[in-house]
Amino acid sequence: MDFSVCEQSRIIEMAWEDRTPFEAIEQLYGLNEPQVVGFMRKHLKASSFKLWRQRVNGRVTKHKKLRHPDISRGYCSTQYKR
Repeated sequence: MDFSVCEQSRIIEMAWEDRTPFEAIEQLYGLNEPQVVGFMRKHLKASSFKLWRQRVNGRVTKHKKLRHPDISRGYCSTQYKR
């Protein structure tokens, strides 16, 4: 898939976010978890990719089905107060 620079940046940002599940990335951009891993491997420096994999691997919040049922959103409700 070809993504614009803006879309690439957003995918990387969503992948780094702790509370954004892989399912949200798949819904918006059509990339499942293995594809996101490949995307990150391609677009990050090797050291950054390694840090990201260590951070994400086993993180419950990155998988919607592993989350607590009370958590139905991918962001903090107070994060963007205006």
